[in-house]
This record gives sequence, structure tokens and C-alpha cells, in this order.
Amino acid sequence: MNRFYMGPLAAYFLVVQPILGADDSLDEIVVTAGLRSSSVAESPQSVTVLDGETLRAAGVQHFEDVLGLVPDLNWTSGTSRPRFFQLRGIGEVEQYQGAPNPSVGFLIDDIDFSGVGMPATLFDTQQIEVLRGPQGTAYGANALAGLISVRTADPGTEFELKSEVTGATYDTRAVGLAVGDGMAAGSAGWRVVAQQYLSDGFRHNAYLDQNSTNGYDEGTLRGKVHWQVTDALSADLTLMHVNIDNGYDAWSIYNTRTTYSNQPGRDAQLSNGAALRVTESLGIGELRSVTSAASSKITYSFDGDWGNDALWGPYAPYDFFQSDDRTRRTLAEDLRLIGDPSRALFGRVRWLAGVYALRLTESDNLLYMYDDQYDGAGSSGLTSRYTATNVALYGSLDADLGPRTTLTGGLRVEQREAHYADSADAQTPFPRQTNHMVGGNLSWERNTGEGEHVYVTLARGYKGGGFNIGSQILAEQRSFGPESLWSLETGLKYSRAGGPLDLQTDIFYMRRQNMQVYLSEQLQQNNPLDYVFYTQNASNGENYGLEIEAAYRLGSYWQISGSASLLRTRYLGASGLFAGLDLDGRAQPFAPGYKLSAAVEYHHPAGWFARLDASAMDSFYYYTSDAQTSSAYNLENIRIGYQRGPWTTSLWVHNVFDANYAQNGFYFGLIPPNYPNQPFLDRGDPRQIGITVDYQIGRKGR
Repeated sequence: MNRFYMGPLAAYFLVVQPILGADDSLDEIVVTAGLRSSSVAESPQSVTVLDGETLRAAGVQHFEDVLGLVPDLNWTSGTSRPRFFQLRGIGEVEQYQGAPNPSVGFLIDDIDFSGVGMPATLFDTQQIEVLRGPQGTAYGANALAGLISVRTADPGTEFELKSEVTGATYDTRAVGLAVGDGMAAGSAGWRVVAQQYLSDGFRHNAYLDQNSTNGYDEGTLRGKVHWQVTDALSADLTLMHVNIDNGYDAWSIYNTRTTYSNQPGRDAQLSNGAALRVTESLGIGELRSVTSAASSKITYSFDGDWGNDALWGPYAPYDFFQSDDRTRRTLAEDLRLIGDPSRALFGRVRWLAGVYALRLTESDNLLYMYDDQYDGAGSSGLTSRYTATNVALYGSLDADLGPRTTLTGGLRVEQREAHYADSADAQTPFPRQTNHMVGGNLSWERNTGEGEHVYVTLARGYKGGGFNIGSQILAEQRSFGPESLWSLETGLKYSRAGGPLDLQTDIFYMRRQNMQVYLSEQLQQNNPLDYVFYTQNASNGENYGLEIEAAYRLGSYWQISGSASLLRTRYLGASGLFAGLDLDGRAQPFAPGYKLSAAVEYHHPAGWFARLDASAMDSFYYYTSDAQTSSAYNLENIRIGYQRGPWTTSLWVHNVFDANYAQNGFYFGLIPPNYPNQPFLDRGDPRQIGITVDYQIGRKGR
């Protein structure tokens, strides 16, 4: 052990740990979304893992509930549930214009839901892993900024039953059931999960005198089977059906939670998915095949003027409505051969090689309806179709440079062919695009003491180009090219087996090249739907910051945890991209300067428990095309409960102090007769109080 480096920690373990006792330890958490499964401490990158206990204590229904716990993770509202994520300030803010080509990968049990992450309900979820920084070797074009991987509970070898019932204010109720058992003398197991969630959506429509126009109606059905066919061969099958049929009536001309729409919208996503993971031990290593498929039917509609004829009075008719129906399908195969560590090359080099293919198709039907004094009544529409095929080869080598030092190198070569066509495009043939992209990583890691690791990682990520859609797009704006970035990150991780402290901290710098910038403009001031959304390539951008996460077990009853991130972003060479707005040097959208979270947990052997969560977020720009920013805010949540035998009852409160905050905003002309540009805000959810009762018997073994 390096005693000079370990001085403060050594003193802690000599003096404090014996007082706390050997049982006051944190469990090791394994990251499964990387090239190889590894502990958080041994992974040479910034990783947050939210385990099942944390998800149950801090969340209620959806991944949205726990986003505040993850450093440098933000999301764009404007939908009923998060679909668009930003990691370290990089990610999409909208998907209804342009090619569906996300910067943040999103997987649920190996099924690709990148850009359509609404099926991430929390009931019976085992853990959520967030990998920050480019995943150029492991996931390529869909993970420029990072990856989010959701893993639901696996089948066990013994009978288990888990049920959950929730009731809360705002007419919220939910019921869930999970049942599983082993079979074939313990060599196989199955698990079936069903859950339904309903809520009124925290809005009151004064015109219709209804509370449910923004409501939630979310159903989840999953099935899993594990079969250990032989000692060397195993198979895991996952099937899922998620039916989210939510209302969408979130915006008010008065920037409140009281709306006045005469045509409330809908935000629905019906997703079916399947994944088959097969692993076989061979003489030279493990062969792993993951085949996945998903189909999502998405309906998104909204009242474009957020009002009604009575509200607009002498300016009526002034009525706009937009609907968008999309169908998205993916089929993916990842075939990977992982070399046997006991047969390392030259006794110290471990290897991995793989091939990946993804086929994505998406069709879209966009409809605008209008009725006003200027243009009369009518409608217009646009149908489009987009296809993309990605094929990649990748590999990785891990070399032991000594008993405590490892050097890792990875490389991925990917080709992407994309084709786009729509009903308004006069080009013949329709635009095609072929991108050849290269990514990878080089990591140095050293074990500086028991449970201590330091690392330095240089990584290159990339993202494919795409197409801007719509009849108002100029020919020179029709397509945009791929983007890449270089990332340099160094960090320290500490996690001693059986110890009470987990700690990780890192600093990073990312240089974005040929940066894709999302732009929008209102072309006709008296038409709230007359927007052009498009993407262009700027010169460069940079994102850099600091991230810290820690958890500490204090005695047998208490645990404290928290995280902090500081982020700075800016455009470089982006002047002239948008008329009247000089972006050069300005911060990128949805990139808060800081994000903080803290939690205190108490567990008593008699069964009482409590958890207090607090989070804070700095202000950020909403979109690239205007200078409107959010206001910094903080939220507090609390859960208090009692467990006795198989029963657990908890009382929870979200947004304890009923903070009035905004999640998203627009700056444009909406209100007649002069249609002045002004800010409009999407308010976050108010205080909610609920009770959840759980019943669980049996235990899992795998």
C-alpha cells in the first residue's frame, strides 16, 4: 500500500471502522452494460448504478422519478414521460423533426429503445446503469454521450410472489404483481410481471372543467425465462409489452398548471419488445449472442394555441391542432466472443471481439389542422419514411502491465447507410447517406491500494448524420453530416469489500467536432405551428466538468449518500448559424452548470425505515434558437415506512415544499392580436402524497 497516498483513508480504517463494526458494509454493485461485467470500482469510466432498493425508496412509477440522483443527466420535457436525455450536456431535445439518431443510448433488458424511452417503468426493476461519456467501442453510433441500461429482475430457482398497491393524491392508483418460480430441477426459471398505473396528471383544464386531460394510463407486462441448457450453454428470453396511453395538456398561456385547451392532446406509446441472450462456454472463451427486436407505435398530439374561442374572444376563430403518428421498429444482433482469462495471450493479455448489426425503420404521419381569421380553415400533412442499417466490427485488448496496472484498448469500425423520403420532397432520387465512422478507447487503470483505483481514459465517440424533413427545408439544409468527439477523463474510485464507504470522482474534457446543432424558427408570427426545425453542423464545441458520488454506511441504522456535478459547455465556431443570435461561446441547451443530490436513510431492525432525498439543479438554456433560460430550483422527497414479515407499508411525499418550478420553455409569438414573442413554461409536478403497500414471499436464487 502507498502509505503517503492513503494517509487519511488509512487513519479512517484504523480508528473509525472498528467502532462501526464489520457488518456496516455496502454491497458490491456490478456493471453489466460494458464490454465485460465488472464492479463499479474496476470500471475505468464514470458510472452510476441505481440498485433495486434505491429505485423502490426514491421512485414511484417511472425512471423520471429518479433522474435527480444521477450526476450530469438531464432530460427534455415536452412529452408526458422522458424520451430525450442529455448526458454531460449532449443529447437530443426533440425527435419529431429530422432523423431518429440519438446521442444517448437507451436499453431495457438488451432491447434498444434509444430515443423512445417511455417504457422505463420501475416496478420490478433490478437496477439502472448510467455510463457517462462516449461508448464508442461498446455501442458506437447511438451512444455518443453515453448509455442508459435498465435491467429488470431476473427469474430465480424458487417460488417468489411480489405485489404492490399504491394510492396517492391527484387520483393516483397503481397495482402490480410479479410471480416467478424454478423448474427443470433448478436448471430453469420463469418470471411474469404485470402492472397498471393511473393518475390525473396534475393539471386542471378550466375550459373543459376536467382534471384528467394530462393524465397517465400506463400498463406494463413482462415475461422472462432462464434456461441452463447444459453446464456450458444458457439462454435468457425476455418479452415485454408496455402500453402507455397518456394525455398531453401541459402548457398554459398563463404559465400555470391550469390549462384552457379545447382540444387536449395525447402522448401514447405502445411498445412490444423481445430479446434472446445465448451464452456458450467454448475452449477459447465465451460466445455470447444477443438478438433483440422492438416495435413502437407512438401518437403525439397537442392543442397548438393552448386556448379556445371563448378565451380568444374577438380574435376567434384562432384554433390550431397538431398530431403525429409514428411507427418505429428495430432489429439488432450483437455477437461477441470473450476470450478465456485463464488463457490470456502471453499470460497477461485478455481479448474480446464482436460484430454488431442494427436495422431501424421509422414511418411518420404528421398532420396540422387550423382555423383562423387569416387563413380560414384547413389542414396539411406530411408523411415520411426513414431507414438506417448499421454494421460494426469491434474488439478490445486488456493487458496487465504488472500486478496492479492494466492497459485497455478498444476499437470499433462502423458503417451506416440511411435513406429518407417524404411526401413533400421533390428530390429524385430521395436523399441517401453513407457514413463510415471509427471510435474506440484507451484506458490506463491502477490499483493504488486495497479497494482503490485510479484511471485515465481517452475515448472517441461518434454519431451518424441525418436528414431534415418538411417542405419548408431548403435543399442545402436537407441533410447534415456525422458528429464525433474526443473525451479525456481521469478519476479515482474507492470501494473496499465489506467496507462502509463507496466513493468515485472524475474530471473530464470533451471536444466535439462537426457538432450537430438543433435550430428552430417561427416563420409566421400568427401561426404557433409554423415552425421550421432543423439540424446543422457547426464547427466545434466543448464540454468539461467534475463529478462526485459517495455512499457511506454510518453504524447499523444509518446511510448517507450524495452526488455533485459541475458542467461547463459552449459552442465554438457557431456564429451565423441562426439569424440574430450569435451562438459562438454560448452554453449548449439543457446543460445545467451544477446538479446536486443528497439522501439520508434509516433502517431499524424492528422494521421502521425512512429516506429523505434532496436535489438541486442550476439554470440552463432551453433551446439553441433563443436566449431563454430556466431558473435554478431544488426538490425534496421523503418516504417513511414499516416492514413486518412479508408486508411493507410506506408513506411518501414528493416535492415536499410544493416548489413551483419549470422543466421546459419556449419563446415565441402566440397571443393575438399582436403575437409578441414571450416566454411560455412547462411547470413541474406539484407536491404529491401517497401510500404504497408491498407484499413479498419467497426468495430468488440464480
